[in-house]
Amino acid sequence: MNASDQESIQRRLQAVNDALDTGVFARVQQLQHQLSASDMADLIESSPPKARALLWNLIADQERGEILEELSDEVRNQFALEMEPEQLAEALSGLDTDDLADILGDMPEQLSNRVLRSMDAQDQQRVKQALSYPEDSAGGLMNTDTVTVRPDVTVDVVLRYLRLHGDLPENTNNLYVVNRDDLFLGVVSLQKLVVTSSEELMADVMEERSDRIDVTTASNEVAQIFERYDLLSAPVVSKEGKLLGRITIDDVVDVIIEDAEHSLMSMGRLAEDEDAFAPVLVSTRRRALWLGINLITAVVAASVSNHFEGILEQLATVAILMTIVPSMGGIAGTQTLTLMVRAIAMGQIGESNSRWLLYKEVSVGVLNGIMWALVIACLVGYWKQDLQLGIIIAAAMAVNLAVAGLAGVAIPLFLKRINIDPALAGGVILTTITDVVGLVAFLGLATLMLS
Repeated sequence: MNASDQESIQRRLQAVNDALDTGVFARVQQLQHQLSASDMADLIESSPPKARALLWNLIADQERGEILEELSDEVRNQFALEMEPEQLAEALSGLDTDDLADILGDMPEQLSNRVLRSMDAQDQQRVKQALSYPEDSAGGLMNTDTVTVRPDVTVDVVLRYLRLHGDLPENTNNLYVVNRDDLFLGVVSLQKLVVTSSEELMADVMEERSDRIDVTTASNEVAQIFERYDLLSAPVVSKEGKLLGRITIDDVVDVIIEDAEHSLMSMGRLAEDEDAFAPVLVSTRRRALWLGINLITAVVAASVSNHFEGILEQLATVAILMTIVPSMGGIAGTQTLTLMVRAIAMGQIGESNSRWLLYKEVSVGVLNGIMWALVIACLVGYWKQDLQLGIIIAAAMAVNLAVAGLAGVAIPLFLKRINIDPALAGGVILTTITDVVGLVAFLGLATLMLS
């Protein structure tokens, strides 16, 4: 979202708030009709709870489904829980299967089951099939709305079929060629179809492309495939090669945005769907966990300093300088950790290259450690007129930067192996390690050489 979009949202928000404050609800509804579903969702999410509830109540029932689709999980569930299952099912009835499955999959199970029971049998079957796949897989992303043709029919037959079919599924750019057992054979683009002789068979026109996606493929891998091959859509197939559905570029954009939001929020130890306008007590409870964990790690680092109380009492200079080494290690380690989390998310790291990365980052840490150790040694030696103290802090910094490089690679690899998100937990562990190692190295050397 660029600056002009943000200003536009703020202007609309101010206009709506002014209308709400004056009680002119007709004006609010007029403003709402000028907005798309996504803009309306932005407006709702940008409003405090009271205004948010008023805005939602003023939306017509037939327009609520598209807006629910655009809302974050937390805000959507707030409104969904206030609706009757039949009313919610009606609101969601016009959505694509993949979007509907995403919405129901994020709702409490009891509510989603009641909504499913309110649907007709065909919609129930389609949604249940989509829900049977993990949300972060190709099966969870795919839409079952596809246009399929047989390989032994002509272009003329297909064109007449499409005219009779009426509206095509949204974002249709390809037709999929399958046999009588629904085994995927190839793709025919609409662009190629309209410029090809009407007597040509589909078998001769189709492309046997390799961009088919297995239904179990992780969503981040799907995004990488789309980026690598510049796709607008791709067929999703079962292990046996049967066509199950398709994924379109709008689904992939959602994955990319969600992954980016997840990484950004994880840096602050927040859930990716954290609501900026959530009630005070709700936000307090959610953030308390990681603050408590951070407090524990800070106490661990403080306890290390406590073991060197003697040298700290003897030399005030040591106490002044003791924060430099952990700070440098923390920054160096965070640089490595950030690169690793990004590379893991992009699927660039595996058994074949993890050792090389480990060696590389330790080497970078050692070289940076030596370089900045020499700088700090000269600086402290000149500043405090104490060459020995300069050597101590330089040695400690060299050790801590090397350990930071090692930890920055090893921690995310280990967390990934035990199925813990490195973006969420890696920073806390890394900071603890660099703080403890930095303090032990500096204060330990100071105790040995200055006591």
